[in-house]
Amino acid sequence: MIKAVVDTNILIRALIKPQGSVGPIITRLRHGGYTLVYSSVLLDELMTKLSLPRIRVKYQVELEEIEALVALIILRGQHVLPTRRVKVCRDPDDNVVIETALAGEAGYIVTGDDDLLVLKRYESVRIVTPRVFLSVL
Repeated sequence: MIKAVVDTNILIRALIKPQGSVGPIITRLRHGGYTLVYSSVLLDELMTKLSLPRIRVKYQVELEEIEALVALIILRGQHVLPTRRVKVCRDPDDNVVIETALAGEAGYIVTGDDDLLVLKRYESVRIVTPRVFLSVL
């Protein structure tokens, strides 16, 4: 089974525009196409961003949609507690994404964040765009 950390911004984009280019990320998760590796920090970040009025109002995101996404992540995901710290990203806030991937032995980090994509790989973890990840699936 393929295991991947999906960056918060990709999950938000997929929820906001399910028919868009990253929408299949959630569809494939729903159908068991991969295991989403997540940490409490990343899940908290997702819920915080989705709860922002500028996101909820602008994109008409309903509370039920947020709850359904979180339930899906918990159902199809693997919760991990990162114990190893890394300092490799230009943006220090992105290190937690790599730490989560390492803790869950994920093969992929799926992101649109250039600060992560520039790395291409960290140890055994490939850092790829949603398009590349969907082609792997």
